[in-house]
Amino acid sequence: MVQHSPTYAITIRLRYADAPGAMGRITTAIGEADGAIGAVDIVGIAGHKISRDFTVNAKGVEHGKQIVEELRKLDDVEVVNISDRVFLMHLGGKIEVISKTPIKTRDDLSMAYTPGVARVCKSIEADPEASFALTIRQNTVAVVSDGSAVLGLGNIGPRAAMPVMEGKAMLFKEFAGVDAFPICLDTQDTDKIVEIVRCLAPTFGGINLEDISAPRCIEIEERLDAELEIPVFHDDQHGTAIVVLAGLTNALRRVEKNMSDIRVVINGAGAAGTAICKLLMTSGVQNIITCDRNGALHRGEPEADPTKQWLAENTNPEAISGPLSKAIQGADVFIGVSGANTLTVADIQSMSSDPIVFALANPDPEIDPNLAEPYARIIATGRSDFPNQINNVLCFPGLFRGVLDVRATTINTEMKIAAAEAIAAVIPPSDLLDDYIIPSVFDRRVAKVVASAVAAAAIETGVARRKTKAAFTLS
Repeated sequence: MVQHSPTYAITIRLRYADAPGAMGRITTAIGEADGAIGAVDIVGIAGHKISRDFTVNAKGVEHGKQIVEELRKLDDVEVVNISDRVFLMHLGGKIEVISKTPIKTRDDLSMAYTPGVARVCKSIEADPEASFALTIRQNTVAVVSDGSAVLGLGNIGPRAAMPVMEGKAMLFKEFAGVDAFPICLDTQDTDKIVEIVRCLAPTFGGINLEDISAPRCIEIEERLDAELEIPVFHDDQHGTAIVVLAGLTNALRRVEKNMSDIRVVINGAGAAGTAICKLLMTSGVQNIITCDRNGALHRGEPEADPTKQWLAENTNPEAISGPLSKAIQGADVFIGVSGANTLTVADIQSMSSDPIVFALANPDPEIDPNLAEPYARIIATGRSDFPNQINNVLCFPGLFRGVLDVRATTINTEMKIAAAEAIAAVIPPSDLLDDYIIPSVFDRRVAKVVASAVAAAAIETGVARRKTKAAFTLS
């Protein structure tokens, strides 16, 4: 069922005679058009007419237009202006660069720029590690995309990807105090992307790859991680895997099952599905079946894609073949990172007792949670309008905060598991519920505990250049 959403919020300015009943006629018209009124604000009164802004949540762009048309039909009501609140938020971009130090005198200028800056440059030349202490590098992450796999929109290109990368930069700053800058590249050539990011690396303390299509994203991350002195993290792969592991850890506590005993079916054999599979295997899950659109991957059937070949050779111990509907029979857990409506009620009914369903395709999950609810014990999605949202914002801000604090050179498996355990532990076992297995994205505890856990794991595994963790003081 399509729901009203702030994503489709519009503000309609109406001018009408300030007479009894006028306001009631307007709100009735909006209600009959199935609009959800969020706020009503007076703009002004002039000549016995009143102007008000009605903020209305719609179900989509066309629905918003229908609401406006119903208002135009009202006698003595003028539609003065219509504003799309989402577009208003993006006007001029959502982030900016500001100076930390004011330049008000000649002395200020001479220290911040020439001639004083030359001494700092020479210091870094003599000791390149000093660049982390003496420049923005110590707290700055590059958010890099080629626009080839943006959200659920597909290959929309670097210019259209920019609003998403700006949004990512906002989340870094808001939740972990990390300065992030969006970099959208006008190439989808793997070698060129690797070379460009390699050349940009001296400016940053970490690289967050985002919305790059598979399987190129896997190669790009692996090559950059091997070449650079700073950590490289493809959030669509590992951020998703970390939050899935956190949610599954708590879900299994609710149903009293162990990682080593469960059978997991992952629908989607791309970058995210592969990363989830590998992290779950490292965490003790022994029986995983991964499906693509052709069915279960299994030994004995060669795959053209090297990633799928690895999955075929290292998962599905019973060599089950056939469609998802067959692979899922008797499974304890379903994890979907595929597409809308690929899971049915009958599939859930064929699962083991207390089935756990993570339907993470966005914006439309593998099954409507309302359809799954009578049959699945625990349901998680990638959406904010349902409980148990598996959202990468629970991971990447705190993870990079911890990485930057200890100047880690890479992000290893131990750090990923530490992040997942920290996210899961935010909710004490006594507070867990079937619809509360994962913290809210607005829970300010999350970034702090993730940062601390990741920093500690980096130190313990020898990839930290700073052996003491910096204090995380973001309020």
